[in-house]
Formats: sequence, C-alpha cells, structure tokens
Amino acid sequence: MSRFHVSITPEPDSLSSVPGKFAPSALPFSNSNAPNMSGNHNKYSVLLPTYNERDNLPIIIWLLTKTFKEHNLDYEIIIIDDGSPDGTLEVAKQLQRVYGENRIVLRPRAGKLGLGTAYVHGIKNATGNFVLIMDADMSHHPKAIPEFIRKQKERDYDIVTGTRYVNGGGVYGWDLRRKLTSRGANFIADLLLNPGVSDLTGSFRLYKKDVLHQIINATVSKGYVFQMEMMVRAKQFNFSVAEVPITFVDRVYGESKLGANEIVGYLKGLWTLFTSV
Repeated sequence: MSRFHVSITPEPDSLSSVPGKFAPSALPFSNSNAPNMSGNHNKYSVLLPTYNERDNLPIIIWLLTKTFKEHNLDYEIIIIDDGSPDGTLEVAKQLQRVYGENRIVLRPRAGKLGLGTAYVHGIKNATGNFVLIMDADMSHHPKAIPEFIRKQKERDYDIVTGTRYVNGGGVYGWDLRRKLTSRGANFIADLLLNPGVSDLTGSFRLYKKDVLHQIINATVSKGYVFQMEMMVRAKQFNFSVAEVPITFVDRVYGESKLGANEIVGYLKGLWTLFTSV
C-alpha cells in the first residue's frame, strides 16, 4: 500500500493583519498554541538561500532564533548567498558574530547558481536530522515552524509542507495578476501531474534530512520548477506528506525575483515532468 498521503492541520495564527512595512518589534509572534518541545533530541537545519536580501536577513534571523529558543529547539541556520551585490554576505557575517558560528553557518557561492543547487549545497553542510526550507524575504513566518514540527510528530511524516490553498491559508500583499499566476500554475500542475498536495509551488517545508537528500538526488529541474518536482518525486517514492495552512506575505524589502523568464521556465519544466515522470 502506498504511504503517500496528505494530512492538513489548521494554521495556528494568521498574518492577514501584517502591514506592508514593519520592524522586528512590530512583527506578530504568538506561542500560545505552540507545543512544548523541550527534551527532544532532534536538530533542525534551516536552509536560507539569499540573493540581495540585506534588509530582510536580520529580521528573518531574529524571528527564527526567537522561535527556536522559545520552543527549546536545537537548530542551525545555513545561509547560502549567491554573490549578492547588495552586501547580503557582509550582513550575514555580522549576524554570525552576534548569534554565534554554531547557529549561523555561512556557505556562500561565487555567483547566482539557482535555487536547486543552493539546496544541494546547503544540505551537504546540514548537521540536523530535519531540514527546513523557506524564503529569506519574510514571505514565510517562522511562527509556523512549531506547527510543522507538531504535525510531523503526529504520524512521523516524511515531509510537512505549507499550503496557501486550504482553509486557514492565504496570501497577503499580492495583486490580482500575481494571484492568478500562482493559482494557474498550481491548477495546471495538479491537472497534469496529480501530485497529491494543494500547493505545489510553495517553498516552506520541513523534511527528514535523508528524505530530502533522496529527493534532491533524483530532481533534475532548475529554478522555480525545482520545488514542484520535489513534491512529484515525493509521491513517486511513496513518502508521506502532511500539509499545514500558512499565510504567505509578499516581501517587505527588495523586489520579487519572479519574472517572465521564470514563468516560461516553469511551463517548460512542467511539460518535461509530465512527459518524463
């Protein structure tokens, strides 16, 4: 019998009230519904690929460390910077001095080599038995991480993925064109690939490290298609998947990296997966 199935849990809190611009002290954080996770022996490695995120990086690092400390979780944050011209790596070095080399691990690369290879590079340096992947631009709020962990423990799921497209999830700050693009991308992918998850293009996920390693080794896509193929491969390998509703918040600082070339690449990658998997 196939182990691949999806379970959904309600989102613990909503980000729908987050303003367009905010400082760390204004960011909503509540652990009233969070699990008490002291006494476990798991370690969570967060992979943060960055490119021109100097303004966002200090805030997301502050939020991550706050979350892990409040829930007594062992962690490390691996920053994979692809030669950002805005000085992101210099900011990361300052953060490493503040939080310590055991918590902030820097694994920079010479140039912009793509999201998929950034994960490959990151997982090689991860010392945790679980790996979290998320965006560095604060589109994904770390407050959801305890719910991801709680969900994973329910049935020892191989993967827990955040979803914008079930009750309790949503998107904040997108215009109609961006919403239609995302919905359309997920609809086409679901129609062609039947991946078994509601948000195929999402990038906020918790993996068992060995599971992620196996999936990455089998994944051939580049760019934004990489996330989609990982879920397709998860189904192919019969890994168990659970879903947690999340609210995706549009980036606060910087510009979106999603453009016409990425959309064309997504469609080409989708067709490749449809004809090969």
